[in-house]
Amino acid sequence: MNIIQIIPGSGGSFYCGNCLRDSKYFNALRAEGHQVTKIPMYLPLFADEHDISDVPIFYGAISTYLKQVFPVFRKAPKWFDNLLNSKPMMKLAASMAGSTRASGLEDMTISMLLGEQGKQKEELEHMVSWIAEHCKPDIIHLSNALLLGLAKRLKEKIGVPVVCSLQDEDVWVDAVHPTFREKIWNLMHTRSEDVDMLVAVSDFFAEKMKKSMKLPEEKVQTIHLGVEVNDYTFISASKKPRNVGYISRMCYENGFDIVVDAFIELKKQPGFEDVKLMATGGSTGDDSKFIKEQKRKIKKNNLNDFFEILPEFEDEAVHEFFKNVALISVPVRIGEAFGIYLLESMASGVPVVQPALGAFPEIAELAGGGIIYQPNTPEKLSETWAKLLSDSEKLEQLSQAGYSGVKEKFNIQNHAEEIITLYKSCVQYGQRQ
Repeated sequence: MNIIQIIPGSGGSFYCGNCLRDSKYFNALRAEGHQVTKIPMYLPLFADEHDISDVPIFYGAISTYLKQVFPVFRKAPKWFDNLLNSKPMMKLAASMAGSTRASGLEDMTISMLLGEQGKQKEELEHMVSWIAEHCKPDIIHLSNALLLGLAKRLKEKIGVPVVCSLQDEDVWVDAVHPTFREKIWNLMHTRSEDVDMLVAVSDFFAEKMKKSMKLPEEKVQTIHLGVEVNDYTFISASKKPRNVGYISRMCYENGFDIVVDAFIELKKQPGFEDVKLMATGGSTGDDSKFIKEQKRKIKKNNLNDFFEILPEFEDEAVHEFFKNVALISVPVRIGEAFGIYLLESMASGVPVVQPALGAFPEIAELAGGGIIYQPNTPEKLSETWAKLLSDSEKLEQLSQAGYSGVKEKFNIQNHAEEIITLYKSCVQYGQRQ
């Protein structure tokens, strides 16, 4: 099949689960002989833009924002748009505070969902025309439901089915000003009628979005995320130092401060003198003050020698990270739709310790390589770490079980086959209409 993926980029400034999810499906589908093209939006997908060199970035973050807020920029010449969408400007935008923040972007969120009726209609037409000219897709896959405004025009111009993934849209909508939330959810409900199928990444999130978007049962299908286990180096927990790891954007929402506070509590206890905290996953400009506060707490407790932030988190750097931690925790405050870092960790032989929130219990139970705790407090997390780090047999059992569970239950090739089956059913249904 010829498949188009339309994906909002993070610019590589932080560990982006959605970008990683789409990239892994991209590789898996190509490995099965399908033609797949990524269409990036807003920012590059990764720091080095290594897989999109021949595809323009549509809806460039800076120009889209300026055109939304200042109507005069909507008549700017093409060369000005090209300047704003240049690599240096995109790199700058990715590092700026607010580049991925929902608060303050309520009007733009609504405008994007309005699609051909929104203020970015010219950019939509530019994207649709480029795809029509350069690609002959059998199907188009939108990365998340905040892009549903693209679907109607894509189907009109390209004439193929459109499917859409569901993953953590609630995080964005819940972060906007309360006066906008109902309107955004209602627009997402209306625009969902323009796509052929919605694909949730977990059963937990499928049920959540059915309620939030008022979706019929038959409109949503769950297809779990997956990884290629051979892409990771499995090292059993018994052969690793007893370090605690954190891999995600280092921000308040993801509970980085909970991890830091739990680590400080752990180090107050005897028997953990060797344990270090290693953190990676990047950040945005919004997180700078927050991260400085965590560093101050570490310094105040004389733990600088036991704390390390690793700036790189792509490719070989992430494998090196997993070689040096015995377990990982990312205590996202409201839970998460999935958390692909869970699979990456377990495929590397690293057990996960997660709060009983979101899809974490679902993933941990299916894979078998994790421990779930509650409530999501530093004290409880520290207590859970202490028990596991003191029980080498349990740690090893989870290490082995997690690897086997990911290989069996979360194999990317199996889920890629599920995706292709879904695509084909959408194409066949469309041909019958």
